[in-house]
Amino acid sequence: MRLPRRSAGAALPPPAGPAPTPGSGIAPAPGEGTPPHFAEGPADVLFQRLELTVRRRLDGLLQGDHLGLVPGSGTEAGDSRTYHPGDDVRRMDWPVTARTQVPHVRETIADRELETWAVVDLSASLDFGTATCTKRDLAIAGLAAVSHLTVRGGNRLGAVVTTGERVDRYPAAAGRLAADRLLRAVVATPRASGGRRGDLAAALESLRRPPRRRGLVVVVSDFLGSDARGSADWERPLRGLSARHELLAVEVVDPRELELPDVGLLTVVDPESGQTLEVPTGDAEFRARFAAGAAAQRQEIAAALRRAGAGHLQLRTDRDWLMDVVRFVADRRRAGSGGASR
Repeated sequence: MRLPRRSAGAALPPPAGPAPTPGSGIAPAPGEGTPPHFAEGPADVLFQRLELTVRRRLDGLLQGDHLGLVPGSGTEAGDSRTYHPGDDVRRMDWPVTARTQVPHVRETIADRELETWAVVDLSASLDFGTATCTKRDLAIAGLAAVSHLTVRGGNRLGAVVTTGERVDRYPAAAGRLAADRLLRAVVATPRASGGRRGDLAAALESLRRPPRRRGLVVVVSDFLGSDARGSADWERPLRGLSARHELLAVEVVDPRELELPDVGLLTVVDPESGQTLEVPTGDAEFRARFAAGAAAQRQEIAAALRRAGAGHLQLRTDRDWLMDVVRFVADRRRAGSGGASR
């Protein structure tokens, strides 16, 4: 069986069923808490199912738009108009005033549009799942939720998708149709072949150079990449992005990456290195050490995301992912944060 680094697999029973969406008055239908399995059917049909699920569960709960990126009346030049007593003289439009011999001021346009860039990690470690879906399916579902929450009122959405073998860039475009085209393109991204490591750090670096307009950067990944010293290789470019953008990290996790079941001797394969290991899951001490090491790894990932100044949303393959999205956005609203959650 193929497993990500430090992981072993055993099928888990599906959760008892998703809870009602808070505030909606609608109990989700069976299976609505599970993303579609894109490898098991026509992509268009499954994508439509995902889109309907996201709209049904999120519409009416997260109304309202983000605040402008620049406070005040705005910084972009607009039309000129006749000066009236009380207008800010610093906005005098001297060329128009000189031509017309009548005092004019230049109005400004508030920067209310949001440009969102999604960095989606679809490396081989995402092609794994032991609960209700694979991590790849959950990553695409998380991108669909981000799209639904941010693409409105002229906001633009672009993406950088990395598999370790290729990097696909989709320019930021406005409108729901453009966002749907982007999502379909991400669904159609070929899976990475075994033995190829992902390169999340390079994908993040591609957003820093050249610098892009200030906005929101959403990173969807399992964040398992590390350098030769064992440190997160993606932390430095992520911290670089925080100087210009608001950051949101969507961490995708499978329960078997956190603890192992007692299933005897288990053969596992790291899909990104090809290394094969024999794992004695029948040994209680070994399982305890694995759980402790996995917990320490997740704590370090969370600490690295905090140091980078990123909001942290964790989605698990054994939970209702849309409920986690709703709770996260509700908490951000209560905390009074900006960006797409306002």
